[in-house]
Amino acid sequence: MENIIKIHPSDNVVVALSPVGDIKTGHKIALFNIKKGEDIIKYGNPIGVATTDIEKDDWVHTHNMATKLSEHSNYTYEPSFCELPNVENLTFNGFLRKDGQVGVRNEIWILPLVGCVNSLSQKLAVDNLDLVNGSIDGIYSFPHPYGCSQMGDDLEMTKKLLASLTHHPNAGGVLIVGLGCENLLKEDFIEALGTYDEDRVKFLICQEVDDEFAEGRKLLEELADYSAKFEREQMPASKLIIGMKCGGSDGLSGITANPAVGRFSDFLIAQSGSTILTEVPEMFGAENLLMNRCESEEVFEKMTKMINDFKDYFVKQGQVVYENPSPGNKDGGISTLEDKSCGCIQKGGVATVVDVIDYAERVKKTGLTLLSGPGNDLVSTTAMTAAGAQILLFTTGRGTPFAAPAPTIKISSNTKLFEQKPNWMDFNAGTVATGESLDTAGKRLLDYVIEVANGTKTNAEINGYREIAIFKNGVTL
Repeated sequence: MENIIKIHPSDNVVVALSPVGDIKTGHKIALFNIKKGEDIIKYGNPIGVATTDIEKDDWVHTHNMATKLSEHSNYTYEPSFCELPNVENLTFNGFLRKDGQVGVRNEIWILPLVGCVNSLSQKLAVDNLDLVNGSIDGIYSFPHPYGCSQMGDDLEMTKKLLASLTHHPNAGGVLIVGLGCENLLKEDFIEALGTYDEDRVKFLICQEVDDEFAEGRKLLEELADYSAKFEREQMPASKLIIGMKCGGSDGLSGITANPAVGRFSDFLIAQSGSTILTEVPEMFGAENLLMNRCESEEVFEKMTKMINDFKDYFVKQGQVVYENPSPGNKDGGISTLEDKSCGCIQKGGVATVVDVIDYAERVKKTGLTLLSGPGNDLVSTTAMTAAGAQILLFTTGRGTPFAAPAPTIKISSNTKLFEQKPNWMDFNAGTVATGESLDTAGKRLLDYVIEVANGTKTNAEINGYREIAIFKNGVTL
């Protein structure tokens, strides 16, 4: 049949690219008779076990298969590497910062140190839009509920995350707004921030001034004067760091959009660019495929620790590691976490994993970096932005309007979604299901990313959608 696809030669299921009788697009069909207790194989990897006998051409889903995952796994380093493709050198026009980083936007960011000043910070952004001129792309505030009534690791994560965002190259200037009595005081934040340019980063502590709006205006004027000095100049694609995320996935995500992003990642890394992959709980069941691509045993050990630490996090909260996928994922044809994970990691292409970094850390090496973070869309895209990603690629089969602080490109796994939600979606990878090669889709995506890096606005930017969310694990006082 033309409307099905067998992803890997060893698979015992195929995926419907369009409805097959009563079986919906994205769902699995048995290629052979599968006995109860036998593995269901997709992507060349077990994605679960048959819970009953399944006959050839039967629908394979949650009613007749189940996960094989548990909280404990043993890992062995068996390195396996692939060559990257040859790609002509590309450039983009970005903003070179004093620290050597390159931004794709020249914005002024307002970052609250504590949730108490969220509304005040948002008002400062709106009231001072008249300062946007020349090369400045806008003034944006990023509210969040934390910075006070937090202890231990939670407060540390908030502090580190906001410090990493402050260093982001898309921000030509940053205004840090504090209240003055919160747990996250200015002095502690400066310690986490480390070396910074005092012309680029200003502080407003509201309890220390008579009129916070007048003082805020003065500081924003100084930041606008500083930011306006930057102009776009030609930069090599090696200066790009791109975050990769999926959400609202369907059964086509791992066949069209995610592997197209994977091809893009390989093309960019072949030019000495960098990409970031996160969503650790959505690596469970497919982690071995990434572990064997770690460039050294040291990186392998860091990835093993990242996986086990996240599993321990689930266990300490009294949760099982396999309580995934979501209802929407299942409706789209994803049956188990292994099924979801094997599709998720397609975004990483075949490149070698050069590093594993903690939540709120910044990218240190050129190539593919794994970032510790949850699957939650807002939390993980915020973490990738903080890690240094100037642009985010977000694949989806069901659609979502949200966006990160950095330009967020929405990539549809199916053409129906792309046509149904033109105000959300930026790029259609559904064409892969109707014959476009992954190489062609990946190169088409690379070209579009360069356009966005040059200043073309994503739909989310046009609509004014951008926000942050901070990972929380402990007590609220």
